[in-house]
Amino acid sequence: MVPLLLVLLLALILFGAGFALKILWWIALVVIVLWLLGFLVRGTSAGGGRGRWYRW
Repeated sequence: MVPLLLVLLLALILFGAGFALKILWWIALVVIVLWLLGFLVRGTSAGGGRGRWYRW
């Protein structure tokens, strides 16, 4: 009975980790798209050059 519970627990942990990693991949994809869009839509600065749209 104990080995069966350990296998089920391992399967549950791996399923949870896989779900969390999939969510993190989607979040990373959204952040990269927003970052790239920021370079396309950034405005010009007062000196005529292209300014940064982020603060850092």
